Amino acid sequence: MRAVFLDTQSLDDLDLSPIAACVDELVCYPHTAAEQVAERIDGFELVITNKVVLDATLIRSSDALKLICVVATGVNNIDLEAATAKGIVVCNSQGYGVHSVAQHVLGLMLALHTRLLDYDRAVKDGDWNLSSQFCLLDYPILELNGRTLGIIGYGALGQEVARLARCFGMQVLVAARPGSRDIPAERVTFETLLERSDVVSLHCPLTEQTHNLIDAAALARMQPGSLLINAARGGIVDEGALKTALLSGHLGGAATDVLTEEPPRNGNVLLDPSIPNLIVTPHSAWGSVQARQTIIHQTAENIRACQSGKPVRQVNG
Repeated sequence: MRAVFLDTQSLDDLDLSPIAACVDELVCYPHTAAEQVAERIDGFELVITNKVVLDATLIRSSDALKLICVVATGVNNIDLEAATAKGIVVCNSQGYGVHSVAQHVLGLMLALHTRLLDYDRAVKDGDWNLSSQFCLLDYPILELNGRTLGIIGYGALGQEVARLARCFGMQVLVAARPGSRDIPAERVTFETLLERSDVVSLHCPLTEQTHNLIDAAALARMQPGSLLINAARGGIVDEGALKTALLSGHLGGAATDVLTEEPPRNGNVLLDPSIPNLIVTPHSAWGSVQARQTIIHQTAENIRACQSGKPVRQVNG
């Protein structure tokens, strides 16, 4: 089997030999522009991609293609209908970033509660040198213990964040699906969660139903001084409304690992340095060494399983 990996850049510091061992030939490119895709996949039975788009035209014109492996969970860059119509198996990676993302979320939560970045900046600016006492307490420090965390999206990631939060003494609320009429006994409505939570953490997928789920109205429902954390997808939060809520002081702080456009080549309203107590990280929550190596091993498993006629993690067909 001949294989081409179209965008290794997020994994190329790691050992790709488990994938290479599954195929006769592995050709790797750090990144592939849209106009290069057709030429680069021509004649290959296996295409591995992270974010490179394989649309219906590309798939239909690739006579040799038998298997597409996506080195991520999301497969919105693949035309699944076209692949299925041609009998092409599409597999993804699953569950690899649970611990990495969960620890990132807790790190953001702790940084906001302790005002870690503000104190670091204050020390570097010389404020501690000028303090009238042994310490500097210019920014209010809060404890996680006894506070309420509201989780929207309770898959593996949401559950792991809940487990870690309980270790810090937090109470955890879990939202039912927004708009749902049937509320399970162990969950609360979306609106109730917003109103009762000191911290709201997002772990739901981006769909038509969740696009701008956290809009101006949702932010207004949140408690004054509460915190918002988004390690899910950028489009779930109305970024302009979040900026307004932070500048007005209604929210006490926020942290996001995702933006609507990534990388933000055209800028973003949340990159305004005047916004108080906002932390933005560059979609790095998932990227621990262990998580990324797991993706490589899962991809190798996907290839071997397909070769044996028993595909795993197949998302089409």
